[in-house]
Amino acid sequence: MLVLPIKKKWFDMIASGEKEEEYREIKPYYDVRLLQYFNYSVEGVGVFKPDGKETKIVVFRNGYGKKVPSIKCVCTLDMGAGKEEWRCRRGQEVLYFKD
Repeated sequence: MLVLPIKKKWFDMIASGEKEEEYREIKPYYDVRLLQYFNYSVEGVGVFKPDGKETKIVVFRNGYGKKVPSIKCVCTLDMGAGKEEWRCRRGQEVLYFKD
């Protein structure tokens, strides 16, 4: 299971169903951690090839403590332009989870 901390604003929006995507920048750290978890072949930084779209459980946590609120979501992973209102720069390519 993949556990990712997120800020309260985004956590609350996901919990309410208002926000259906969560983003991560394309960086070597996420290429390895996220793409392997979702069974993608990593071909270089920012380059990946799906071995079949898989759904996986992702736990979003509002913080780092033992007793912080969390949400389990069944998500797929993809790459594309994120929404500006959800903290992405215009045209910025990101990895995103979608349930």
